Amino acid sequence: MGYYDHPVLKTPNLDAMAANGLRFDRFYAGAPVCSPARATVLTGRSNDRTGVLDHGYAMHRQEKTIAQAFEQAGYATGHFGKWHLNGIKGPGVPILKTDSYHPGIFGFSDWLSVTNFFDLNPIMSRNGKFEEFKGDSSEIIVNEAVKFIGANAKVKQPFLAVIWYATPHRPFMALPGDKIGPQSSAHHHGELAAMDRSIGTLRKALREFGVSDNTLLWFNSDNGGLPRIKPSSVGGLRGYKGSLLEGGVRVPGIIEWPRGIVNPRITKYPASTMDIFPTLVDVAGLPKGALQQPQDGISLYPLFSKEIGARKQPIPFQYNRRGALVDNQWKLITDKVGSQKFLLYNLEADKRETADVAAANPEVFNRLIKTFEAFHKSVESSAAGKDYPQENLEAKYPKPSPRFWTEMEVYTPYFEKWQNRPEYSKWLK
Repeated sequence: MGYYDHPVLKTPNLDAMAANGLRFDRFYAGAPVCSPARATVLTGRSNDRTGVLDHGYAMHRQEKTIAQAFEQAGYATGHFGKWHLNGIKGPGVPILKTDSYHPGIFGFSDWLSVTNFFDLNPIMSRNGKFEEFKGDSSEIIVNEAVKFIGANAKVKQPFLAVIWYATPHRPFMALPGDKIGPQSSAHHHGELAAMDRSIGTLRKALREFGVSDNTLLWFNSDNGGLPRIKPSSVGGLRGYKGSLLEGGVRVPGIIEWPRGIVNPRITKYPASTMDIFPTLVDVAGLPKGALQQPQDGISLYPLFSKEIGARKQPIPFQYNRRGALVDNQWKLITDKVGSQKFLLYNLEADKRETADVAAANPEVFNRLIKTFEAFHKSVESSAAGKDYPQENLEAKYPKPSPRFWTEMEVYTPYFEKWQNRPEYSKWLK
């Protein structure tokens, strides 16, 4: 981010958003990779509870989602961009109208979506109908979201717009004028430059529609940075995407809401994507029954007006049989859930997680182990379907089809276009 004095990348629009709102310097993605983290946004729950153990896993249709909650409260709901919660691996492709796990199933009345990452000149799916676009992926989905917001603002209809970028993601593909920095990372930085420009488009549109003061705009990433990016994309932290170390899960986080955050500031309060749903339920005054139980996030609404001291509920992680727990300055981590092999870090003194301080802090260490074990036991119960007592987890809904490309052939000439795109060729083989 530019506001962290990145030596190459400039992000003037995100910088302006941060200066006008609540900037989190300890914000966490609920998981260290894309699909699981996105499941935590929609549900407020750890990804393993929802069925999204990793990318390539579909989210349980029994989950209560943020889109369903706001749709039931009378909001227009729209999803724009990457979806990746329908169990399909590989590069992003338009979502079939017959997909049993498309965004509409989970409460989005309007959607323009792709299964996974997508780049320049994408082919997307609007409520199941394929459309071709020209340009940068970030700008395309924001322009479409702006149309959705404008139409609803015109008739004074409240709205929930979820914009899920595909940027940055390999294979990096930036417009020529956006490439910046060392040649090896120029496309990566160029994708981010375009994304920042799209944030400017969105913020300007909210002002032009007359709804910027009372629209809550929330920005964050879905996982930490990548290796081999020059300069480093993790700001001196240890670990990268896929790791539960800070470099894999600590991400930028900004909330801008002029009417609700009247004193912009920077906070070091630890927060996560699991806090988004309970916070917005609190902000909008929705019924608590909209939230699937148990919840792993908390409402951050009290933090909007002032600092509220230490976080009372730790931030839990379980991904790929690894686990972690962030409890204010303390972090418990294990590479194998159930092994009883834990490390303890003091993030306040050691943000790079280089020194295990378990032996020097036995009381904290043992307390957090008990807390994590209780969390893990609860997650195992959720994963077995115990949170949906009236329904059989496996039988009620069809599993995602592994035969996407066979089905895709009926959508010629689109299938032929995919076959000829070099970034997809290795997947098609």
